[in-house]
Amino acid sequence: MNFSAIIGQRATQEQLLHAVEHNRLSHAMIMLAPEGAGGLPMGLAFAQYLVCENRQANDSCGQCAACKKAAQYIHPDIHFSYPVIPRKPGDKPISTDYVAEWREFIDQQPYGNAYDWLQFIGAENKQGNITAHECADIIHKLNLKSFESQYKILLMWMPEYLGNEGNRLLKLIEEPPANTVFILVAENQEQILATILSRTQLIRINPLTKNEVVTALMERNQVNEQRARQIATIASGNYREALQLLQHNDNDYHEMLRSWLNCIFMQNRSGLQEWVDHIASPKIGRENQKQFLRYFINVLEHSLRLQYMDRSQLAFSDEEVDFAEKLKKLANLGQMQQLTEELDNAYYHIERNANGKILFHALSIRLQHIFKGKPLPV
Repeated sequence: MNFSAIIGQRATQEQLLHAVEHNRLSHAMIMLAPEGAGGLPMGLAFAQYLVCENRQANDSCGQCAACKKAAQYIHPDIHFSYPVIPRKPGDKPISTDYVAEWREFIDQQPYGNAYDWLQFIGAENKQGNITAHECADIIHKLNLKSFESQYKILLMWMPEYLGNEGNRLLKLIEEPPANTVFILVAENQEQILATILSRTQLIRINPLTKNEVVTALMERNQVNEQRARQIATIASGNYREALQLLQHNDNDYHEMLRSWLNCIFMQNRSGLQEWVDHIASPKIGRENQKQFLRYFINVLEHSLRLQYMDRSQLAFSDEEVDFAEKLKKLANLGQMQQLTEELDNAYYHIERNANGKILFHALSIRLQHIFKGKPLPV
């Protein structure tokens, strides 16, 4: 991937190019980018630039043998690491087990997130990991001599999934073989091991501007300007979110949310029990639970926007905008803030393997208290 294929982010590109030009390239860096801002495309473009045999002033040439291999994600000196799942019980998977799927995924969804990737490989309700076996494989690969390039590069996507296994890589990061470069692409700094953070250069990548998202939607997705501006307003610098809104098809989540709130307001205990059993079932899975909570937060944001924007400017369907208008009448600003905080907390605990039934039962009770204006139970 060339830098020219990236949406915006000129400042970060210039920072990286300046480091190479002045021989100040860090051997280990973390590109910290919010979802949909282009962290992975930036890492891919920089890896290609490093192996390019005919670098241009501001980009890789795209024509040499190294660039062509890097563009197909098959360059022998660019190694990839990313979260994976066991294909069957007892498996000890490593990234190379999924290399064909990985190449297809980053070609199709370079702005995708970890959820997109795990669904792409059929994880369903399984959670991905970068395992101890993966760390051992990384150590083995990077201790070999480079094949074609001056550099050996490890591009690790989502080091948040390392857990404590990341400590196995500390010695390699501290004392790497000559011309070895670690490019770690992350979204959440708090979930990265402090021991790794302290040994790497942190490069912060900002969310895209509204105009950058508008231009990308118009040029890459053939969206008319009015629609592109509506979507960009809501996406808040997240190109992945913009694509999700463009292809919006959350009817299942919409009906799930409507059913849940009906049970809460009508105090339908048996209905609520059925709803909790459904969302906590293996068929739904943790990743879908998290996406559902994000959808609810999005609906709350739309309810707030309706106080200041015409409904025609929103990218939801008419039915969903009607629902957001009703929600606006049921909760004031303070209550919406409380609701959002509770949903964020639930999202956090689902990521940490909380019991689904207990979590959604407790969350239902807390939402009921918020809507009634009662103090939350401790």
